[in-house]
Amino acid sequence: MPDEIRKPDIDETPRAAELPRAYCARMAREKSEAIALAPGEILLTADTSVAAGRLILGKPRDADEARSFLDLLSGRRHRVHTALALRTNDRFWIRNVESRVRLKRLSPQEIEGYIATDDWQGKAGGYAIQGPAAAFVAWMQGSFTGIVGLPLHETAQLLDAAGYSIWRSA
Repeated sequence: MPDEIRKPDIDETPRAAELPRAYCARMAREKSEAIALAPGEILLTADTSVAAGRLILGKPRDADEARSFLDLLSGRRHRVHTALALRTNDRFWIRNVESRVRLKRLSPQEIEGYIATDDWQGKAGGYAIQGPAAAFVAWMQGSFTGIVGLPLHETAQLLDAAGYSIWRSA
């Protein structure tokens, strides 16, 4: 468990022609750089983006944008990028995790039903694989926890590299 959760204040707007993987890594890095560390602290930041080709689907601004994201993703494969940044006072690590997901072809009723749950709010691509939208996932390859937003295997590896074992005794 983290000792503290700190929210970085950064601009999350993609740059012109920025590719999804690079965008995600930049966000994780900028979040890390925006937070001051005390001696001995370990900081973990992450960012997740959904990519339809080169198009970055971030967190929808409203239900209409979430609806358009789901319509775009309906029946097709897309990529989910999660970048992790781990920082100590003298070291920095970054790791990119890419997963692929295909949603079934969604009917207008399914999209509207999902929008009505409000589960799309604050979710990259307008859906959360760990919620009701799991019923839409026809296929996935990669890290389930990465698609959720924090790839646990890779996170444990980075923490271990920084000298922090998640299995340490209390």
